Amino acid sequence: MIGIYDYTVVLTYLSLLSAGTGIVVSLGGHGHPFLGIFFLLFCGLCDAFDGKVASTKKNRSDIERKFGIQIDSLSDLIAFGVLPACIGAAFIRVSEAFGHLLNGNSSNYLNIFLKVAIFGILILYILTAMIRLAYFNVTEEERQETETGSRKFYLGLPVTSASLIFPTVALLQYLVPADLTWLYIVAIVITGALFITPFKIKKLGLKGILALVGIGTAEFIALIIAFIIRHS
Repeated sequence: MIGIYDYTVVLTYLSLLSAGTGIVVSLGGHGHPFLGIFFLLFCGLCDAFDGKVASTKKNRSDIERKFGIQIDSLSDLIAFGVLPACIGAAFIRVSEAFGHLLNGNSSNYLNIFLKVAIFGILILYILTAMIRLAYFNVTEEERQETETGSRKFYLGLPVTSASLIFPTVALLQYLVPADLTWLYIVAIVITGALFITPFKIKKLGLKGILALVGIGTAEFIALIIAFIIRHS
């Protein structure tokens, strides 16, 4: 079989499967954006440790190492680029305010413009995530030719930050009675812009990663509780 199937890539594969499932349940006829959020959080959990797991295998071949790098970025594009955009589309679909705005009594031309603008934002977000990941791969390959060890800083906001940003917005939607779909769209715009903005951000160590995992776990539990309360 083509590909690598040892334990070093298991978390990456699980992340991709989770992302694909999240996309399907978000866009399905009876799907809901909050279901997609749960899968996004799981993608973030897998990504937090996939590099650590891969580094435990000391005898990885050059092909195994390069394969791991490539599938990690490809998986991240689906998990933190496509999935958040699909969740955004699902929020728009179930939003009463956006439903009225896009399908109200305005002229057909205005409705078309609004639909193109809103969904264009979601598509451009995916583009910024792809650019960020491709640029990281190229610069990381160049860095490894001249430096040893891992990098200390990232340039631009890592796309994996989406796994905490958008669940936070979704949680706010449960806590606030008003429709906050617009806030999700704003978060999409800002996050996408930060992906391709050239500022330095320090790479987190193990303690920082564990702290983010703790935040993600707290969000996961809070969303489950809020989901049960609202639908009970």
